[in-house]
Amino acid sequence: MALKKKTRKRVVALSEKVKEYPELSLDQALEIVVAGKRAEGVRDRTLRDYVKMFGYFREWLDENYEVSHVGELTAEMFRNYINYMKYDKPRYGGHKFITADQGVGLSDTTININLRALIALFNFLEREELIPVSPMRNIKLLRFDQNDLTNALTDDEVRRILAVPNLKEYVSFRDYVAINILLDCGLRAQELLSLRTANIDFQTRFIHIDADKSKNRKERMVPMSTHTSKLILRLITENNEHFRTDRLFLSSYGEPLGQNHFNKRLKYYAEKAGVTAKKRTAHVYRHTWAKNMVLEGCDAFTLQKLGGWSDIRTMRRYIQMDIKEMREKHDQFSPFVSNRYK
Repeated sequence: MALKKKTRKRVVALSEKVKEYPELSLDQALEIVVAGKRAEGVRDRTLRDYVKMFGYFREWLDENYEVSHVGELTAEMFRNYINYMKYDKPRYGGHKFITADQGVGLSDTTININLRALIALFNFLEREELIPVSPMRNIKLLRFDQNDLTNALTDDEVRRILAVPNLKEYVSFRDYVAINILLDCGLRAQELLSLRTANIDFQTRFIHIDADKSKNRKERMVPMSTHTSKLILRLITENNEHFRTDRLFLSSYGEPLGQNHFNKRLKYYAEKAGVTAKKRTAHVYRHTWAKNMVLEGCDAFTLQKLGGWSDIRTMRRYIQMDIKEMREKHDQFSPFVSNRYK
């Protein structure tokens, strides 16, 4: 006789507590992100970019929506903002000095700079569990054809630019030294302008880039030619006669030379040399250095270390060649040109 087993139903109580999120205003959200990122060691320049890009978004948002809290933001709003930047936003709108109409619609590169800052901002809020999900989680950067990202100077353009500065004048000689360092060592503008006498080793002919001045937070040693080391020594001697500072690049009043002012000087020399169809910032000289190093036979891994790139994929953007150079390299190394198969 089978015994009847008494069965008892198991009742599982699921008492899931619903996560509550604070009702953050847009201003509060920005303050929290800036404070948190500063605690993480993010550079001041990056923090200023967060504030600036979020400010641009807020201006547009206030004109088109009634939003007071972060939780009200949606992906659709950001997609509409992207369309506004791409097709309707005035170029250089609100600029201090550029008042003439420059047309509408920002470049894809500029739009992506804006988006990266906003994505980082809302990702931080989500990671800190201040919002349930970032409204930009499904927002992608714009994809575009990367034609001529290098914008490097030709040898003839470099020669013409170097012929412009009057080496008898302090400011022109200072700029001449800076241009030579850019072309010889490939430094970033911030790395160049932050150089001090202690960063230069004349015996070994190396420039020491401090970690706090390097973009990837890593110190590195960059070789320089004898030509460049002599120019730097002359500049240091000139500085010591007039100023009490160990900085290399100074204004005519002994103040640190700013990046915006330096780029204006580079633009001035390029225009005087008749180089007007390309960008003329310090970054173009870095592109020129990288491409020429490759053309002279430098291998990719050495170039990556000299240039301070963390990712070799980033470096590849700097060493694209134009049609003339590709033709020359093909004719030099093609197995058919060398009759390898005959």
